[in-house]
Amino acid sequence: MPITGLDHVQVAAPGGSEDAARRFYGELLELEELPKPPALAGRGGVWFALGEHELHIGVAQKFVPAAKAHPGIAVSSPDELDRLAARLEQADVEVTWADLNEIPGRLRFHVSDPFGNRLELLAPAGQ
Repeated sequence: MPITGLDHVQVAAPGGSEDAARRFYGELLELEELPKPPALAGRGGVWFALGEHELHIGVAQKFVPAAKAHPGIAVSSPDELDRLAARLEQADVEVTWADLNEIPGRLRFHVSDPFGNRLELLAPAGQ
């Protein structure tokens, strides 16, 4: 099979939003920022490590938030998922928990980043 997996996911953001992306993704979600290759650095945006993968926040000149399409971000445990939910709520980010029966074996919630992009954070249930 020629496809070996997922390398990265990109969500869009408006121009000049790098500091807000760093606060939300770097500080609140505790993702490590990655240096962008020099050839791409001038385009704006910010990259983050996402486990073995990457999350790219790319600048779109005609930005429209992704209100339905979303990355599903894996969290290590239910305790960590709860901790992140509380951290986000303390920062006035609305956390919407999903019905436990929708995806058996997974606890999850949705949030919107500062630009209106939907994110889903998930952890295995019962750990």
